[in-house]
Amino acid sequence: MRLLVIDTATQALSVALLENGAAIGRFHEVVGRGHAEALLPAIAALPDGGRADAIAVDVGPGSFTGVRIGIAAARALALAWSIPLRGYSAPALIAAKAAQNHPGGPIAVTITGGHGELFWQYFTADGLQPTSAIASTPIAELAATLDDANFYGTGAEALVTARGKGSAISLYPDAADYGLIAGLTPLPPSPIYGRGADAKTMAERAAS
Repeated sequence: MRLLVIDTATQALSVALLENGAAIGRFHEVVGRGHAEALLPAIAALPDGGRADAIAVDVGPGSFTGVRIGIAAARALALAWSIPLRGYSAPALIAAKAAQNHPGGPIAVTITGGHGELFWQYFTADGLQPTSAIASTPIAELAATLDDANFYGTGAEALVTARGKGSAISLYPDAADYGLIAGLTPLPPSPIYGRGADAKTMAERAAS
């Protein structure tokens, strides 16, 4: 059983080909922008061109553009190869990774958002069960609200800097870590934006 995992929801471009849960090929790099140009070449460089029996894709939240790029590519490949497609969330993958070295208690995951906000969500100490909904909150407001000692994710450093205390463990979703959450219920391969979209359609602009 081979699984292609695609993750472009954050500043990282991450793809992996898993065989029976183990990575047999991977690419992971913090590229910032440029996911659209680099994604298909990264997949093509995997063993057998990334050809798999199923695909898993990060559906967010994170970068609006990055989320859409990953899902669009995953849908196109799943259609072309006639294979199943499943989704997973960026916070879930980060939480599962964080749990490997977490000292105990709830795991607070933060992901860089837009307009000075952070996406955030709490998980159980094993990193496998969310205990709060995904939310998007201004950094200053979040810094005054959360009182955890450790924060994980792409937004951890910004939050700890705003708080003036705590430890920031910067983690990006890594496609090769998907095996950590493979037993969880898959999500639909549709975007989780976490807040309202920045851009509006022409119809939405006309109605406002």
